[in-house]
Amino acid sequence: MKPVYLDHNATTPLDESVLAVMLPFMREQYGNASSRHEFGTLTRAAVERAREQVAALVGARPAQVVFTSGGTESNNAFIKGAAGMLRPSQILISSIEHPCVAKPAAELARAGWKLRKLATEPDGSSSLADATQALQEPTGIVSVMLANNETGVIQEVAAIGESARAVGAWMHTDAVQALGKIEIDFAALNVHAMTLSAHKIYGPKGVGALVLDKRIELKPLLSGGGHEQGLRSGTENVAGIAGFGAACELAASRRRELAAQSAALRDQLERGLSVIGATVFGAAAPRISNTSYFAVDGIDGETLVVELDKAGYAVASGAACSSTSTEPSATLLAMGVAPALARGAVRVSVGAANTALQIESFLGALAATVARLAQLTAIAV
Repeated sequence: MKPVYLDHNATTPLDESVLAVMLPFMREQYGNASSRHEFGTLTRAAVERAREQVAALVGARPAQVVFTSGGTESNNAFIKGAAGMLRPSQILISSIEHPCVAKPAAELARAGWKLRKLATEPDGSSSLADATQALQEPTGIVSVMLANNETGVIQEVAAIGESARAVGAWMHTDAVQALGKIEIDFAALNVHAMTLSAHKIYGPKGVGALVLDKRIELKPLLSGGGHEQGLRSGTENVAGIAGFGAACELAASRRRELAAQSAALRDQLERGLSVIGATVFGAAAPRISNTSYFAVDGIDGETLVVELDKAGYAVASGAACSSTSTEPSATLLAMGVAPALARGAVRVSVGAANTALQIESFLGALAATVARLAQLTAIAV
């Protein structure tokens, strides 16, 4: 049996139509986009076309899009870049942020900023009441992700952003997991900055964007030739950027269709999960349609992921970048999930090529694996 890929929140396969757009810039159109000759003007046109495509997907203007190497760079570029322009005060983030937000925020805390993390509700959403209370203190930076990469829970960014702006704080959202899955409008979210990544939407790895309100100024992470409006020096990855643009256009054309397809597969999965007694995390809150995060009491999540991989199913025990950690998910702990149950967490994230038959066969393999592991645990006890 061909392995079944059910880990699309970690990365997605490169779509053939996206690859077709990229290939010319790996072969005959190899000019530097900063060069003034024809080779350069051709690649510059491709970069600016992609800037338009990315902006269109999130309701922004092309001039607001700064290309980067991906989500991690974009998040660092905003947090550290904002800190370089502001006096140290409070930085407020959610308790469920990706490490590429949480870690640079922690670095600011060691440099004179006060780090405050929002409380998380049991359903996986950040507490609006706690945000209101936290913003009573002088605050310079706020960062709350749009959709959680583990639970899929959609956060109330617009409401928090409105409160942040009211006190003069700069508001940022990591929208990497939400891009292409829900409608995104930069202005409606009340943010000053938004992080995006190509490889979550069937585009290439190694390219992303930071979308910025032009009324704020960041201190660049990199000094150099002044590329990307002086905010991201370095020769542009033209093939990657062109692929990102094509992936955004593709995402716009099929977002509703994929959302409906993914929701049907997720619902099928979760009906099966209820039969085997699994706990689904975040199911009571609005979620992106492709994600299900669950645990079976008494079954270790890492062990389950390994056994399912042997059976031909690729799933995750949490965020891909943290998959080597043996600690329970910080997101689940923030939701108040008991550590023993949190250690059993497994994430399934479906994509465009998945089918109902694959979900049915996965459920069969899961039930058999859980039963076998439970029996081994009982014998060991």
